[in-house]
Amino acid sequence: MTTWPDIPFRPWAETCAALHLYTQIAGKYRLAKTPWVNHSWHATFYATPRGLTSGLTPDGPGVEIVFDLIDHEVVATAGDGVSASFPIAQSSVAAFFDAFRSLVRDVGGDPTIHGTPNEIPDPVPFAKDHAERPYDADAVTRFHQALVAMDAVFKEFRTGFLGKVSPSHLFWGSFDLAVTRFSGRDAPLHPGGIPALPDDVTREAYSHEVSSAGFWPGGGPFDGPAFYSYAYPKPNEFEKAPIEPADAFWSEEAGEFILPYDVVRTSSNPEAVLMAFLQSTYDAAANLGGWDRAALDCPLGALGLPRRVGEVR
Repeated sequence: MTTWPDIPFRPWAETCAALHLYTQIAGKYRLAKTPWVNHSWHATFYATPRGLTSGLTPDGPGVEIVFDLIDHEVVATAGDGVSASFPIAQSSVAAFFDAFRSLVRDVGGDPTIHGTPNEIPDPVPFAKDHAERPYDADAVTRFHQALVAMDAVFKEFRTGFLGKVSPSHLFWGSFDLAVTRFSGRDAPLHPGGIPALPDDVTREAYSHEVSSAGFWPGGGPFDGPAFYSYAYPKPNEFEKAPIEPADAFWSEEAGEFILPYDVVRTSSNPEAVLMAFLQSTYDAAANLGGWDRAALDCPLGALGLPRRVGEVR
């Protein structure tokens, strides 16, 4: 049975901030060693039954970094079978940074990375961030359970699209799990301006029209765990579109539709409620944005059945 745990943000906000920075360190390692893929997809993490994985990073013998959020350790495994790990516990970012670099060296990799966080106002270099950070292991495990539950819905949602669509993946810069559909058309040049992120990276990420949805654990415009959905560029009247479920709303501050996580969690059918949000916000973006839906849409995928050619939603 799928678990949708209670994950109130405030009680684990400091732990969440620490975990965010720890994933940035590991993510920057993947970023430094992997050739650029459109929209920074080469740098992301993916949900697993135990936590988050970098996938195989082409460094030395090939290295996978896993955040095991059940046993609470970082595990590095190399292509030649060598493995090493260290525990995630109360610590400082600087101490984690040192431990991570040692871990990568232990399995034959090169841990040279850019040493300052991204997408955080007034970032402190990892090596100089000596503040002690708490680690609430129970909250982290519940966060992971939530990621596993929503990842399954995100993956099902992406099957209903024939155009370019991202994996369901976690961006460590903004610390959100996301899935994005593309119209296939160029987008206006993005203005940039995201804190501690080069404008070239932002502009490449938004080089083409998108309808994007995802989840963040808290600390943004909606101070709690929530799903979001936006379109770039934003179509006229997008914010006025009818969206499901009724508890979803438009946030002027965020420029996005918001669906509180607890609305999904406490419903009788969380998967259906989340799917309704994903589908209705995409419908609004695609219809108001003039996407070629006859060419791009298809029914959601079914187990063991190839898509019927020529069939559209």
